[in-house]
Amino acid sequence: MSTSGRLTKVYEQAECIGYDRNAKFIIMSDCHRGVGNVGDNFLKNRHIYTAALTYYCQRNFTYLELGDGDELWENKNMEDIIRVHSDVFELLSKFYKAGRLYMLYGNHDIQKRKERFLRKHCKRPEGHKLECRNFGEQKEFFPGLVVREGLILEDCETKRRIFLVHGHQGDLLNDTLWRVGRFLVRHIWRKLELLGMENPVSSGGSEKTKSKAEERLIKWANDNKQLMIAGHTHRPRFWNDAQNYYFNDGSCVQPYAVTGIELEDGMIRLVKWSIMTRADSTMYIGREVVDEAELSAFGKSGAASCM
Repeated sequence: MSTSGRLTKVYEQAECIGYDRNAKFIIMSDCHRGVGNVGDNFLKNRHIYTAALTYYCQRNFTYLELGDGDELWENKNMEDIIRVHSDVFELLSKFYKAGRLYMLYGNHDIQKRKERFLRKHCKRPEGHKLECRNFGEQKEFFPGLVVREGLILEDCETKRRIFLVHGHQGDLLNDTLWRVGRFLVRHIWRKLELLGMENPVSSGGSEKTKSKAEERLIKWANDNKQLMIAGHTHRPRFWNDAQNYYFNDGSCVQPYAVTGIELEDGMIRLVKWSIMTRADSTMYIGREVVDEAELSAFGKSGAASCM
């Protein structure tokens, strides 16, 4: 199925979540949390990511992760990822327990769509749960979590809709033949990547690959006049043009930076978190607003209302 057909199907089947003017959202994707080895692309930005999530947790934001949160193409065992990054999962669990966490799956963690995958790898057959084992301790981080393919946010007052999706839909090796893509990454390109070679299967790779994926996403969003936020390409995209409906939150594996999109007070903002330096040469992790626009500029979408 084409990208257009796949996105339309995901949109039509997506759960719709209503929100009011007091709601605050931070949207991130493509963390690619690994197992702590040299191939763990998340590792270098782990402290930046943790600082950002702490900021949002303290300010009552809802965290939306748009897929590829965990690197399950290179790594077989989800439990190993949780064990290595247990502090990150502890923080994510705070959002979940407060009812402020939603997760989508992408191509690199597509296995999360199957409940049996989490039962198998988290050793808890009685439910959809993730655990951490440190010194014999068992801990449930997300009891009952449902990982979706798409999600719709709808403003309860204006009925404006925002479609959230990873963005790999319709891509041959990343969607239809994702098992082939996983095989290539896990058994061939993973080893070559450690030697410095570029992975041609990854959408976060060449500019040509990114552009092709982007073109398909932009076309669907603009043709349907549907505000859409995606990930997948690892390339942040923000428009101040009401004729463009496509946004991209970037990734958490930028060179020494984490990017995301905030929704707050009727505004949409592209933000960047990175290590910054004060006048006295001390270093800190800070937030920078790269660009922002009013959501009202993009009109209303969707005939039906969220319940």
